[in-house]
Amino acid sequence: MNKKKITGSEAIVLSLLREGVEVLFGYPGGAIMPTYDALHQVEAKLHHVLVRHEQGAVHAAEGYARISGKPGVCLATSGPGATNLVTGIADAMLDSVPLVCVTGQVSSAFLGTDAFQEVDILSITAPVTKWSCQVTAAENIPSALAKAFAVAKSGRPGPVVVDITKDAQMGTFEFSPVSHDSKVPSRLQADDDQVRKAAALLNTASRPYLLVGHGVLISGAEKPLLHIAEKAGLPVASTLLGLSAFPTTHPLYVGMLGMHGNYGPNVLTNEADVILAVGMRFDDRVTSCLKHYAKQATVIHVDVDAAELNKNVKAAVPLLADAKLALEALLPHLEHRQHPEWLERFHTCAQREHQEVTAEELYPNDGPLKMGEVIRCLSALDGDDAIIVSDVGQHQMITARYHAFRRSRSHVTSGGLGTMGFALPAAIGAKLAAKKREVIAVIGDGGFQMNLQELGVITQEQLPLKMVILNNGYLGMVRQWQELFFEGRYSYTALQNPDFVKIAEGYGIRSRRVRERFELEAALTEMLEAQEAYLLEVVVEKQHNVFPMIPSGASVSDVRLT
Repeated sequence: MNKKKITGSEAIVLSLLREGVEVLFGYPGGAIMPTYDALHQVEAKLHHVLVRHEQGAVHAAEGYARISGKPGVCLATSGPGATNLVTGIADAMLDSVPLVCVTGQVSSAFLGTDAFQEVDILSITAPVTKWSCQVTAAENIPSALAKAFAVAKSGRPGPVVVDITKDAQMGTFEFSPVSHDSKVPSRLQADDDQVRKAAALLNTASRPYLLVGHGVLISGAEKPLLHIAEKAGLPVASTLLGLSAFPTTHPLYVGMLGMHGNYGPNVLTNEADVILAVGMRFDDRVTSCLKHYAKQATVIHVDVDAAELNKNVKAAVPLLADAKLALEALLPHLEHRQHPEWLERFHTCAQREHQEVTAEELYPNDGPLKMGEVIRCLSALDGDDAIIVSDVGQHQMITARYHAFRRSRSHVTSGGLGTMGFALPAAIGAKLAAKKREVIAVIGDGGFQMNLQELGVITQEQLPLKMVILNNGYLGMVRQWQELFFEGRYSYTALQNPDFVKIAEGYGIRSRRVRERFELEAALTEMLEAQEAYLLEVVVEKQHNVFPMIPSGASVSDVRLT
C-alpha cells in the first residue's frame, strides 16, 4: 500500500498535533510561510495566536508552559524573526521552562551565503538551549520535532530550537509518524541509601529548615512536600520561582528567600542546623555571599540536574532525583516531630519586620498610594484561584511578598534572567492555558512599555485578561540602587510616561486610572468583576524603596530593614 506524500510544512503541523499541541504563538514571514500555509488548513484543531512581536510569542509560550505544564510552542521566520526569540529562549533556559521554538530558515542552497534574512540561529542560541538542530530535508522533520518535544520536557525542562529551511518545508516525502516517547528517560528515582541519610539528619535536627524551589512545581511535588513539612514540623521558605508550591497561608510557611525576601527566612538560614533544599539551585539572589552562607548547616540538596549539585553550596547529602519521587521516598522514613521554639524564632523576626517595614507598606495613614497596599487589597479581593503574572522590578518583589498564593501554579514571573517586558505576553499565554482561572498581570510602568504592543493580541483573541500597572514614574529598582549605593544620582531612571488609559482605550480595552486611596478598593473590584479585558493604572509613590534588602555581596545575615 502506497503511503501518502505530504510536504514538510504539513509534516510540521501533523507532528505538532501528534504531540498534543493545542495552542502556539507566532509571527509569519518569508522563510516560514509554507508552514503558515499548512496551518491555515488546520485552524479548527490548532489555535495559532498572532502576536505583535516575536518576543511576545516566546514569552507567551513560557506563560502557557508554566501554567499548563506542557511545552510551549512558538513559530518565527528567519533572520530578525528568529533573533527576536533569543531573550525569551534565554529566560526559559534559566527558569527551566519547556519550549519548542520552530524557526524558518533560508533554502539550503543559500546557507552560508549571507542570504537575505539568514542568520546562524543555532550558534546564536547554543548557550541557552538544551538542544537544537537544523533540518534541510523534509523527511527529517518528524524525527527532529519528536526529539525536540522529548528533550524539552524530560529531566530538567528547557527550550529547544528546530531550524527548518524553506526548501525542507516545501519538499515532499512519504510521511510516517515518529515518536521519541520510548527514548525519554524515566523520572529519576532517589538512591535509597541517600534517602535514609537525609531522613536520619532531619529526624535528629534541632533547627531544620525546608527551602522550596521551582523544581517542586515542575515535578508536581506539592503534596509530598506538604506532607513532609507537616510530619517533620519543618519551617518552609520559598524562592521567588518556588512561590505557590507551598501555601503561603500555612502555619509552617515563614516567607520568601532572597535579596528582597523576608527578614527571618534570610537571617535564620545562618542558624539552621539541617537544610533540606528541594528543586532550587542556590543562585546568588538567594545565597548572596557564598563565603558566609549557611556554613553551620548540614545540607540535603534534591535536584534533577546533576550540574546543580555541589555547584554553589556543598551538600552533605546530594539527592540526584526527580523532586516528587525523592520526597515520596523520604516521607515514610521521617518521624513525627515539632520544633515550636525554632518556629517561634521566625515569628519573632516576622514581628520585627512588620513593625519596621510591613505595617507602613500595607497600611499607610496618608501620603501617596503604596505598591504594597495595592497588592494587599488585590490579594484580598481576587480569590484563591487567581494566577498572578508579574513583570520585573520593585513591583515584582512587592507582589511576591504581599500577595497570598494558596493554590499551586498561581505565580508566574521571570526569575533567573529578570526580563522586563515579560509579564504582558506571559499573562496572555497563562490565560490561554487556564481559561477558567482569573489571570492578572501586575506590571511596572517601565516594563509595560517594553511589550505593550501585545495589547493587540488581547483584543484580537478577546481574552478577559486583567492588568494592573503600578506607575511610579521611574525605573524603580534601578532608582533604588542609585539612591542607596550611588549617592542619589538618578541617572536616566525618571520616565516621562504616556497616557496608559488612552493607549488601552485605543486597543478597545476598558481602562481606569486611580490616584487616591479611597478609590482603590472600588476600582480593583470593578476590574475583577469585569467580563472583558481591563487595564487599571494605579499611580503610586514615586521614590519608594523595597525592604528588606540584602546589599549586593553581603551575607544573608546582613539583611537591611531600612
